[in-house]
Amino acid sequence: MKIAGVLLAAGVGSRYSGPSHKLLADVDGEAVVRRAARSMVNSGLTDLLVVTGSAPVASVLKSWPQLTMVENPDYEQGIATSLMTAVSWAEHGDFDALVVGLGDQPAVSSTAWQSVAACESPIAVATYGGRIGNPVRLASSVWPLLPESGDEGARVLMRARPELVERVACEGSPVDIDTVEDLRRWS
Repeated sequence: MKIAGVLLAAGVGSRYSGPSHKLLADVDGEAVVRRAARSMVNSGLTDLLVVTGSAPVASVLKSWPQLTMVENPDYEQGIATSLMTAVSWAEHGDFDALVVGLGDQPAVSSTAWQSVAACESPIAVATYGGRIGNPVRLASSVWPLLPESGDEGARVLMRARPELVERVACEGSPVDIDTVEDLRRWS
């Protein structure tokens, strides 16, 4: 089975009012997106994609040449368009599944990526203390069912087709950095 890791890092980050884009904000000496990418890189997945858009994240991720960067030109139309960018890339690469995480979640562990990737359900979702989070594994069989635009990605499908979803208990945290206050709490 050919599985790729995908980090969605294209969004505008409109709720963040700091001096830089939230993905480039500093958390313990490195950019939020770099911390998130490190977990994916250390997961053992060998094919890795970062979907870019609003922020120049490539500059803080350049030390990992194994990351493929693909720009989502429609990033302003919501996270679903970034997911569709990843699906299009995966279809051209004959992948069987994608494990998708978010660039603004610096506390998701590499073991969460591994655990979700190992699941064989059409959809596998990481849970933290029973709470649904990321990453999410999406088998190619469900890609045609995903929304093509809007501010929700796989969650729409998980609500509509719960019988396809397997919950995977994971270590780490799904906390995301959306606001300056989120960043302060993290620090």
